[in-house]
Amino acid sequence: MAKRGPKKKPRSQSIDSSNVLGSYVAKYLERLQVTNYSERTVKNQRINLGYFLTWCEERGLVAPGEVTREVLIRYQRWLYTYRSDNGKPLSFRSQSVRLSPVRGFFKWLSKNHHILTNPAADLELPRYERRLPKHILTIGEVEQVMSLPDVQAILGIRDRAILETFYSTGMRRMELITLKIYDLDSERGTVLVHGKGRKDRVIPIGERAVIWIEKYLADVRPRLAVEPDDGILFLTVDGEALSPNRLSDIAGRYVLAAEIGKTGACHLFRHTMATHMLEGGADIRFVQEMLGHAELSTTQTYTKVSIRKLKEIHTRTHPGARPPLKRGQQESSETSIQSEAIGTEALLSSLAAEAGEEEE
Repeated sequence: MAKRGPKKKPRSQSIDSSNVLGSYVAKYLERLQVTNYSERTVKNQRINLGYFLTWCEERGLVAPGEVTREVLIRYQRWLYTYRSDNGKPLSFRSQSVRLSPVRGFFKWLSKNHHILTNPAADLELPRYERRLPKHILTIGEVEQVMSLPDVQAILGIRDRAILETFYSTGMRRMELITLKIYDLDSERGTVLVHGKGRKDRVIPIGERAVIWIEKYLADVRPRLAVEPDDGILFLTVDGEALSPNRLSDIAGRYVLAAEIGKTGACHLFRHTMATHMLEGGADIRFVQEMLGHAELSTTQTYTKVSIRKLKEIHTRTHPGARPPLKRGQQESSETSIQSEAIGTEALLSSLAAEAGEEEE
């Protein structure tokens, strides 16, 4: 039977620098701050390195030089066998999240000559499945959700503007929270998004979303804002920025109220936007730019749900997918078919890559 981890919560919020290993972790986190990593990234690194430090301390490991490749493999195995109080294991995604900062920490130690060799140099992170979103909204369902906020009330106008922004741009929850008034360019129909890892991007935003944001700016935000006003676009009734949980509650509440048999919140609109663009014929690289994905493989998760478009291309291009032609009926233009097939090349390539992964 697998052993449970320590019931005592790891010291993750504050790093104990009384031992050598902890002092180096503190310096590493300080370096991340100095090099302009986001506060959220540093916090996550602190939490997950805190777990590792606790594990090391319980085994008498107090210096970087005492952590060998074999020690890291033991830690990885411990994460795999760990069971919470309810008996559930850590998901492979969670295991990877805990190991990645450890790998980055030892890379920094080696690069700065604090250790002779990097024990984590060939530490392989667990592979985990990119799960498809549980639900995707149809166009009709989107309209049902959009119609629910009471736009005769000030918070209803705010909520409608939030939902429209999510669906139009597919931005992440934290990206919407950090939007400023001046990030929106109404004339050009674009918005500056402050993405993960401080990677900003300018993306289009639909006219309908802009109309609702402008109505919110004119009629609602002046009544919510308090001095000093830092320019955050969407505010609570207390004039503060929305918290992530509060934003999820707002979006999720309208999805449930629509009674469409589907659940979800902020990411539901992100998934829906990506899927609708792909099904509408958008090249995957344009969707990649909209979503702010650094790697095309991340965006390809969304191509798996675009079965309607794939079915259309399959019917038009696969000889066995169409009924026999009647006498006198002509084939569709070969050039037209080829052109449409090329437009979905990225989708088909993604499916081929998935088949290769399954074989492995």
